[in-house]
Amino acid sequence: MRSRFAPDRQLTARMGLTLFLLGLLYVVFVAVLIVLLKSWVLVVVIAAGLLAAQYWFSDRIALFAMHGRLVTPEEQPELHGVIDRLCAIADMPKPQVAVSGMDLPNAFATGRNADHAVVCVTTGLLRRLEPEELEGVLAHELSHVAHRDVAVITIASFLGVIAGLMVRFAFYSQLFGGGRDRREDQNTAALLFAVMAVSALVYALSFLLIRALSRYRELAADRAAALLTGRPSALASALTKVTGDIARIPTRDLRTAQAFNAFFFTPALGPGSTVANLFSTHPTLERRLEQLGRISAELGRPAP
Repeated sequence: MRSRFAPDRQLTARMGLTLFLLGLLYVVFVAVLIVLLKSWVLVVVIAAGLLAAQYWFSDRIALFAMHGRLVTPEEQPELHGVIDRLCAIADMPKPQVAVSGMDLPNAFATGRNADHAVVCVTTGLLRRLEPEELEGVLAHELSHVAHRDVAVITIASFLGVIAGLMVRFAFYSQLFGGGRDRREDQNTAALLFAVMAVSALVYALSFLLIRALSRYRELAADRAAALLTGRPSALASALTKVTGDIARIPTRDLRTAQAFNAFFFTPALGPGSTVANLFSTHPTLERRLEQLGRISAELGRPAP
């Protein structure tokens, strides 16, 4: 797909490198599991099935988890109008449009490619933002679609999902296993411990790789949105407003959303999350505002 969103060669290179490293890690992980579990058919079938499900149904899974539903132009004329205008400017296919009933102010894009993409905003975001601020947020999400990084993050996060499931499976198998003799118990415990150790290592490595890519893709989307709309100050205002409001959302209401932080406009993190910010899917607010300030100077606009 070609669009008027400027190509970002650094983003493309980073996505390619991340996918290569994760693919290599995935091959090693599957090979180790085959050796440990002595059943290559079981491992390959399960891994391939989960990857296919995550790739093909990522949009439905995300909408279901975030209580989102597709809306028509008649239901949300202003929202559709902004997206229609941005897609015309960017010369890209219009994604499906969805609204989540959550008060958490946020937005995300999902889908395996531009022809099967969904842009979803929460009612909390629609209620809080001015039209120019909303336009900046939607341009940010459309940039993710145009640069194909939504599909890349979906695929990249798969390895961490598999590793996490293997850790839980091994843990509960060891916890609730029984009915065997002592020697068999010892062998089984050793096997499950090895699976847990390998899975935990793979999860940690994939976690770090995805975070590094995700932080850069957010900066790339901010820049692309600011250049497309020509109003970096509006995007900066939206960022400041949404980040401040999320900090006031009760922690218990953020827990469901945090699994989708890599897809959000800004992460669902409550106050006092200093440690979490070190491993965040997004760069800090200060860094994002600093970049938008530089873009304002480039465009000859007042700094946000």
